Amino acid sequence: MMAADQKTALAIEPERYELRGLPMHFFAMDRRSFMKAMGGGIAILAVAKDALALQESGRRIGMEEKMPREINAWLHIAPDGGVTVYTGKVEIGQNIRTSLAQTVADELHVSLASIQMVMGDTQLTPFDMGTFGSRTTPQMGTQLRSVAWAARSVLVDLAARKWSVDAGQLVAENGTVSDRSGSRSITYGELAQGQALAQMMPAEDPVTPAPEWKIAGQPVHKIGARDFVTGRHKYTPDLKLPGMLCGKILRPSAFGATLASVDLSAAKAMPGVIAVRDGDFVGVAAPDELTAERALAAIKAQWNTTPQSSSKELFDFLKKNAEEDPAEENRYRQTKGSMSDGLAAASHRLEATYTVAYIAHCPLEPRAALADWKDGKMMVWTGTQRPFAVRDEVAQALHLSNDNTRVIVPDTGSAYGGKHTGECAVEAARLAQAAGKPVHLLWTREEEFTWAYFRPAGVIEIKSGVDANGKLTAWEFHNYNSGAAAIATMYEAPNQLIEFHPVNAPLRQGSYRSLAACANHFARESHMDELAHAAGVDPLEFRMNNLQDERLRAVYQAAAEKFGWQERKKAPGHGFGIAGGIDKGGHVAAFAEVAIDGATREVRIERVVEAWDCGAIVNPDGLKNTISGAITMGIGGALYEAIEFDNGRILNPHFAQYRVARFKDEPKIEVVLIDRKDQPSFGAGETPIVGLAPAVANAIFDATGLRIRSMPMLQDGKLPKQA
Repeated sequence: MMAADQKTALAIEPERYELRGLPMHFFAMDRRSFMKAMGGGIAILAVAKDALALQESGRRIGMEEKMPREINAWLHIAPDGGVTVYTGKVEIGQNIRTSLAQTVADELHVSLASIQMVMGDTQLTPFDMGTFGSRTTPQMGTQLRSVAWAARSVLVDLAARKWSVDAGQLVAENGTVSDRSGSRSITYGELAQGQALAQMMPAEDPVTPAPEWKIAGQPVHKIGARDFVTGRHKYTPDLKLPGMLCGKILRPSAFGATLASVDLSAAKAMPGVIAVRDGDFVGVAAPDELTAERALAAIKAQWNTTPQSSSKELFDFLKKNAEEDPAEENRYRQTKGSMSDGLAAASHRLEATYTVAYIAHCPLEPRAALADWKDGKMMVWTGTQRPFAVRDEVAQALHLSNDNTRVIVPDTGSAYGGKHTGECAVEAARLAQAAGKPVHLLWTREEEFTWAYFRPAGVIEIKSGVDANGKLTAWEFHNYNSGAAAIATMYEAPNQLIEFHPVNAPLRQGSYRSLAACANHFARESHMDELAHAAGVDPLEFRMNNLQDERLRAVYQAAAEKFGWQERKKAPGHGFGIAGGIDKGGHVAAFAEVAIDGATREVRIERVVEAWDCGAIVNPDGLKNTISGAITMGIGGALYEAIEFDNGRILNPHFAQYRVARFKDEPKIEVVLIDRKDQPSFGAGETPIVGLAPAVANAIFDATGLRIRSMPMLQDGKLPKQA
């Protein structure tokens, strides 16, 4: 078990470009603020300088997170027995509020109803790097279980001292400590008396093993579900404060454009309007949205732009602009054996190139922020996956200390890796500072499509060989730009060369659900299917012949049995495909059936079976929902989604032009869970998406003989006549 004060080190993957990119806005410091900062030392300026140096270096960022050891940093027990739990993790639709509450209730031996979670508040919760990387369950779940165990132990010791008995004679259940004879008892609330449990946590916590869980491991419904489905829950776009103004931002005419000139006079002349220019930042705040829109339209601005590339030459661009000598921490290279020897030993050799387009995150809730500037302090409510990082962004942009900046994250309408940065919060804060009133800023859908970062596009080249027995002899894999997540093959190949090549990319790019694992699995699992057909071996048998990982073998077998792989029967226009993989502690196998309309060449995914193993399961209902959601989300990237751009502009920044999966596209989804109570629990927010695209591509080949090596696979919603 993790020690209570153990540092959790995280090397930020190369494809998390947004974490080392330059801020969108640089604000000037007025003379009064400058002198105030200098009078108190140079700490504020030094922090900003160091942060920019780190971002400009292009280095992969390594972070360390030290968990507080004090119980009261994480948990408080009220006189009525209510338990408040504090965590910097945030709820963005993945239902961790429920699973974390289950974990605490289980280990503290209280009812789930007694748990209240306080999440993502930089003033109240311990520091947290962010809610990303499927780290909440293995990291925060482990931490909070340790906290709950320690708190329960402290409460038992308090009762033992109160009654002058040995703690071993007492038992803690249902929020009460009793002696084993049942002759006397006392509630947690009475013991704690509403005071903080100031004791330190022990270095090692012997927490309850998974087979003994009573509340964790159960299919508990989402906490607060009724509020979400009835509309009572308040998202950031719903928040209001007295005297609040509506903000709007003037956007550049193209990416990288600089402001040549601007005339704010017409906007400033409008009643109640505040117009701000700070460097290249221009924004307005007004009493209502319509007035703000009119004020923004009244601004006259000219921008300097430079010629840029387009999506039509994207993949050539990526190959030509690979960094010649990238920093070591930003690349990945793995070698084993000799590729020349492996290819020489092969009976079948294959070379293929796979491509992945830029796609958008498409959260239902666009970026939004409500900022309140009062008494030299800034408070911002915003939907983000990294509240402490956004606090730092706001503080640095406005030249404030972190102590004078607070970020609160209401439960947020999805993010998918796309809300790591705080542009909207910074913009709202700058307008609030200028107006001296609260300012609410809600990005439009076009702004969300244009100014948020995208999932990296990529080119993947594979060269491979297989012998007469269907065994891999050689495996060479090059990923340009997309990233290194899950780039290593899980199949046995004696001769390997695997490399990630960073690229000076044409668009702002960054984290997306599963990072590059989606692209790397698509290429690898498509190629494994090609090799199986070249060798004349059943695709499942071929994988199993080259696979030693027992947990991955188990999910393949479970999915095959549920799908009926051995009994499948071909029908005209129908095809079947499989894919699997490992990432972030999760083991997944996906089996898909597709139907192709011969006349229209439209593709429909009829059925998906996915087997999943992420160790001991905390909430099976929540896990099934997460997996089903990942499959549904994966349909868009697999078949339809692609950002079109030209000369610094996005050409399809609306859902009317950008095709995502619709209700009619939803297949029959069947999820098989393998509950490994002998293994630690891992997260499932990301990896379940990686199997869908290659399984569908392989099914399309099975149905038509057409091998699609690109994501998206369809052109204008239809299957191309040739790849």
